Amino acid sequence: MTRSATNIAASDGKKAERRLGLLLIAPAAILMLAVTAYPICYAVWLSLQKYSFASPQDRKFVWFDNYITVLTDRYWWSALVVTLAITVISVVIELVLGLTLALVMHRTIFGKGIVRTAVLIPYGIVTVAASYSWYYAWTPGTGYLANLLPSGSAPLTQQLPSLAVVILAEVWKTTPFMALLLLAGLALVPDDLLKAAQVDGANGWSRLIRVTIPIMKPAILVALLFRTLDAFRIFDNIYVLTGGSNNTGSVSILGYDNLFKAFNVGLGSAISVLIFLCVAVIAFIFIKGFGASAPTADDEGARR
Repeated sequence: MTRSATNIAASDGKKAERRLGLLLIAPAAILMLAVTAYPICYAVWLSLQKYSFASPQDRKFVWFDNYITVLTDRYWWSALVVTLAITVISVVIELVLGLTLALVMHRTIFGKGIVRTAVLIPYGIVTVAASYSWYYAWTPGTGYLANLLPSGSAPLTQQLPSLAVVILAEVWKTTPFMALLLLAGLALVPDDLLKAAQVDGANGWSRLIRVTIPIMKPAILVALLFRTLDAFRIFDNIYVLTGGSNNTGSVSILGYDNLFKAFNVGLGSAISVLIFLCVAVIAFIFIKGFGASAPTADDEGARR
């Protein structure tokens, strides 16, 4: 068989694989479109209207006026800054703690099942229940953590202490999830490669930085993607701990206040669409990074 014939056969094989892949994902893709596309399109349609449950008779199209109102309002930008601060700080802390826990669970010889179960317990607790436990723990007079503070301290009544408590609750709840994803990434690191690096004189820190983390990069990016998207949409912890008072409200809290408290469907929908766009941008950035760093099937075939 000539080289050109071989290339044609390989090209036909790749096309057949792509067709099979599209056929296999088609049912899930159709279901996702049915479940997500309609709500998103409906939210966009509502966001272009002046529509309030308080005065439904005044409903009319205002096109992008709701977006202009939101984007020129200081409350949106304040909520966005708070959301980004919580997202960045909590995800960075979770990455460090999650990697540490993953390394411990990966290297544990005895009682692996017990260790992993104990680590994952916080993630199994319902977020609202966990939030209320933190709320009562920091309530002066009744909370065991609040009683450790100087007399008169009330951390949930001030912005920075409140945000610190929110971040603490987020980290405690979701670090196990990060650890679980990173633990799966650690399984990709060949022991032979680590042993070879040790023979070459690399210490534990050098092996972690130069061998383990580069190989784990796709798993780390996936873990960061999931947690960043989840943290950006934070609602439960803030709603229970502060209710968005003291300038601690996130963009989700702002959308909730406009939609369900003020009954302003137009503004609430506009905020929801803006949150969706922010999440889409974050996902695009991470997916581009993931796609650039993750090995492809063609790369694996070339190595063989």
